[in-house]
Amino acid sequence: MLVAVFFGVGLTGAMAQDQAEPTALEQVETQAPDATQAPQNAVRFVSQPMVQDIPAPELVDSPTALEASSLRELVAKTPVSNAMSREMECLAEAVYFESRGEPLAGQLAVAQVIINRAESNLFPDDYCSVVTQRAQFSFVRGGHIPTPNTSSLAWERARAIARIAHQELWDSEADDALYFHAAHVSPRWARNKSTRARIDSHIFYR
Repeated sequence: MLVAVFFGVGLTGAMAQDQAEPTALEQVETQAPDATQAPQNAVRFVSQPMVQDIPAPELVDSPTALEASSLRELVAKTPVSNAMSREMECLAEAVYFESRGEPLAGQLAVAQVIINRAESNLFPDDYCSVVTQRAQFSFVRGGHIPTPNTSSLAWERARAIARIAHQELWDSEADDALYFHAAHVSPRWARNKSTRARIDSHIFYR
């Protein structure tokens, strides 16, 4: 399957401050020259503001066209050297701590659950609040996310997966899942949920 993919830097609750400098609205007044001296094609200025369209600020993670035939290829092509917004970092950190040992499909599924929660009225409405919500993710301590090893390949992959998931550049097997757990445990709450996928050592539910 060939997909057209789009990328850039940063995310959701943040917008790049990279705006074009606003053009000042100026009023230009000139004194009309003597009619006998003014050429017929002389430019006449009107003392009224000239309104120009100012380009809208670019969203963080504004896209750049890419093509990929597999999730692995897409991850490899996704830029990870650019800065990310704090919201995107929270998403990447959750992928890193919850699933860095999982296959890429499993990492994407974890990111998809967080995105689905942020879009659901059952959970907080931004990535950081979803991740740090009390008693939801075991790697969070006292409402704080630990610092990942930012020089590792696992962190680079997590950042790429976060961007792919956020921009809906690859379909996740998790689909609309809101919950997941490790396959070696059997939480009581899972009995009342519908299974969406099992990917390596995680099971995903709605």
